[in-house]
Amino acid sequence: MFVNCVFVGLGGMLGAAGRYLMGFLPLHPQNGFPLSTLLINLLGAFAIGLIAACAARRPETDPRLLLFLKTGVCGGFTTFSTFSLEAQGLIQAGKPDLAALYALVSAAACIAAVALAQLLVR
Repeated sequence: MFVNCVFVGLGGMLGAAGRYLMGFLPLHPQNGFPLSTLLINLLGAFAIGLIAACAARRPETDPRLLLFLKTGVCGGFTTFSTFSLEAQGLIQAGKPDLAALYALVSAAACIAAVALAQLLVR
């Protein structure tokens, strides 16, 4: 159990650092749409879909590597809590339509990113 936690923690450290660095990309639309968070979530969804599909093709994959990649790196990189805070912030800023668009695009596009990644592996 402890060793598994170490793998998750190391992956989480890399994922969180990657997420932090993505914040420096100049992606800040004038209307306040949280584009960088959406892109982070899309990349994370694509990555976890790719990892899961590759692991399904190779059942001998070390479970600790999957913990490191899926729970650690992808979990540390994606930003569902930030997504939720930003959507609520748009609502509080009087932009409920933009918040709804953000939520819809985030959910649909991330599901599509997982599916695309899995299709690429097949």
